[in-house]
Amino acid sequence: MDINIFKLIGVAGLLLISLGLLLKNRKQQNILYIIGGVCLEVYSIHLRDMIFIILQIIFILSAVYDLCKVRKITI
Repeated sequence: MDINIFKLIGVAGLLLISLGLLLKNRKQQNILYIIGGVCLEVYSIHLRDMIFIILQIIFILSAVYDLCKVRKITI
């Protein structure tokens, strides 16, 4: 059985984002979204899927922006 480290990173990213959906605290949600998004970004770069790479970047930036709004940080 061949387990690819990039697949494991992708699975971890999906699990973290899914866990973030279950939380009520927006700060914690956004942190999990960012970490999960970065994991999925690594996986999408490994796959060399340009559409997915761009979508993940947008997702990560959106989560960072929302986290800054929650923490009242000016960007």
